[in-house]
Amino acid sequence: MADKTERRKAEKNVAENRKAFHDYEILETFEAGVALLGTEVKAIREGRVNLRDSYGRVDGGEVFVLNVHISPYSHRGYSDHEPLRRRKLLLHRQEIRKLVGKTTERGMTLVPLRMYFKNGRVKLALGLAKGKKEYDRRETIKRREVDRETRAAIKERQR
Repeated sequence: MADKTERRKAEKNVAENRKAFHDYEILETFEAGVALLGTEVKAIREGRVNLRDSYGRVDGGEVFVLNVHISPYSHRGYSDHEPLRRRKLLLHRQEIRKLVGKTTERGMTLVPLRMYFKNGRVKLALGLAKGKKEYDRRETIKRREVDRETRAAIKERQR
């Protein structure tokens, strides 16, 4: 178990989609590779990526991620990439089949959670999510505030 946490620390987080945890209930996560151009990888290394309002879609047995904004690389020459183009995700066939079944049948969606480097390759943590209702969001906020208050009370008692 200790080696897994060390491996987790070795992964360099590039971008995180915090809004996804607020708006969706994440049921399952998948790790996917991303088919990118060279200038995109260099721009990601510079941290020029935004996952807000991005989503995944299954088209013809392939999974794509849309609305991921990767800004142009700062030292680019003549070659450049389109910042909002759709990018193919690299998943195992069984995982794609599972995603096809769950997204079409139950009304769930695919949400990019974070982008990171793992062994020098760009990976995307993709979450199978169900949209939260307004009252669910309020419930989450209340629970978070109660937890914060109890931690503060315990800390105060220890003094």
